[in-house]
Amino acid sequence: MDYLNAFLCGGILCAIGQILIDKTQLTPARILTGYVVAGVILGALGIYEPIVQWGGAGATVPLTGFGYNLAKGVSKAVGEKGWMGVLTGGLTATAGGIAAAVLFGFLMAMLFRPGDKR
Repeated sequence: MDYLNAFLCGGILCAIGQILIDKTQLTPARILTGYVVAGVILGALGIYEPIVQWGGAGATVPLTGFGYNLAKGVSKAVGEKGWMGVLTGGLTATAGGIAAAVLFGFLMAMLFRPGDKR
């Protein structure tokens, strides 16, 4: 059942993004940024936690999950370090994902020689 919930949750998030692409004038970059901001806001309000409990990886892997982890990290760091946690908490909580994205992006660039399509 966990796999089905993850599939449904991730599918719903992707379907919302596709509807936004098809029905609005928003660019994909703005939609992606909106997903991160929505994850931060929903995480800060405590609304995204039940979605994570139900959807598992379907909720934590998309960009809304990245925003949720930012909010969760800031909240934890503020509790431990006070207001200094506002500046450090989000980066500490998401450092592994950011480092992996940079590393794998670099490896793919080395392997496949990216460039402009002409």
